[in-house]
Amino acid sequence: MKALEKPPNWEDAFKKDENPFLKLFMDKEVMDFVNRMNDKYYYWDELKYRPLPKHISREMGWIFVKISRVSQRRLLKLSSTKGKLFGYWLPDSVLRELQFIDQNATGHILVDEPTIGRLDKDRYIISSLMEEAIASSLLEGAATTRKKAKEMLRDGRKPETKGERMIQNNYSTMLRIKDRIKENLTIELLCEIQASITQGTLEDQTASGRLRRSDEDVHVVDMTGGSILHTPPAADDLVFRLQQLCDFANELQEYTFLHPVIKGIILHFWLAYEHPFVDGNGRTARALFYWFLLKNKYWLIEFLPISRIILKAPARYKMSFLYSEQDDEDITYFINFNLRAFRLSLEDLRKYIAKKQKELRDASRFLKKFPSLNHRQQELINHAIRHPGSNYTLAHHASIHGIVYQTARTDLFHLVKLRLLRSGKVGRTYFFTPNEDLARKLRGRRFR
Repeated sequence: MKALEKPPNWEDAFKKDENPFLKLFMDKEVMDFVNRMNDKYYYWDELKYRPLPKHISREMGWIFVKISRVSQRRLLKLSSTKGKLFGYWLPDSVLRELQFIDQNATGHILVDEPTIGRLDKDRYIISSLMEEAIASSLLEGAATTRKKAKEMLRDGRKPETKGERMIQNNYSTMLRIKDRIKENLTIELLCEIQASITQGTLEDQTASGRLRRSDEDVHVVDMTGGSILHTPPAADDLVFRLQQLCDFANELQEYTFLHPVIKGIILHFWLAYEHPFVDGNGRTARALFYWFLLKNKYWLIEFLPISRIILKAPARYKMSFLYSEQDDEDITYFINFNLRAFRLSLEDLRKYIAKKQKELRDASRFLKKFPSLNHRQQELINHAIRHPGSNYTLAHHASIHGIVYQTARTDLFHLVKLRLLRSGKVGRTYFFTPNEDLARKLRGRRFR
């Protein structure tokens, strides 16, 4: 990753000749340009190539954009290693994203869908948590494939590599973290989350569940070029700085309002910036965002593997960090990127619901023939009709539905008794496959 080009110093340029700037600020063409640049929230390295009003230079265009941003900024207590306070503002593009999220992320798109049963919602939550655990770990360099990782989680197989262990840790943490949403954020809770995420994966096992020490040289390094991208604050300052983070997370704004999603994204950035642990900082920061949104009743976050969207553009995710640090401590870059990932995850969920509705309509004529079967059995048979070469295990069935082993055993062997599935055994593991004439059996029989 190449080094960032430093933008022109807008403050010095503004001080040199104030009146012409003020006059140009009244120019409609200039203001239209400023609004377009803020809508996409371009950094200098992109903005300088955008079409400009004819009567201003690229540097002057940047200065106008910066003035508009700085004049609307809200400052935080988070200070950079340069001693400057981070801040943010909410351009119209951010407000549009927030409106979409508020309309969709508090749960009504599932509550209002009677065709999507509670058990199916549970299954989707489990699948989404798996996807989030996998993607969040792959972002941090876990060496495995998504397919192998998901098979491991679904089959309940023990992790065999460090990468698989990272993913298993992430998944276990995501399952447990929602039990802690009634608590206030503390440094101890942050350490517990990091310990859960890094268990058995660190070279120095004593680094799991504690803050980094001053003798531990921790930097964020570009994996391709080896250059240092970020040097976090000194370890000796961490307790004070993390307490500020916890106070920010726990405080209720009595006189000012900060949208919970924006606050969650800021917490994500804040923890990643502090980089308080030897390892697991990114995964802990994303888990913190997940915890905070659940705490604020955005319960649909359970259905949204946002890290899967981030994984599609990991370079832009990292650049949003760097832009925020490089450009006058402006976290709006990071907010913009994460809101877009949030929206895309919601759109994926809407597509899933539409697909599920079609599947249920297509399968309804079959499912009426065996009304006594429970939802899990019906779903498995529906899947088997569409994928006749599939095989199923007790562990897989238990995992995707969140049920105990004995319930899974009852489900599948009942389907064998009805001659819808065939069973076999390899070692101590049972395998179940659809009967070759499954579709014909369903068309011709009614099961009680």
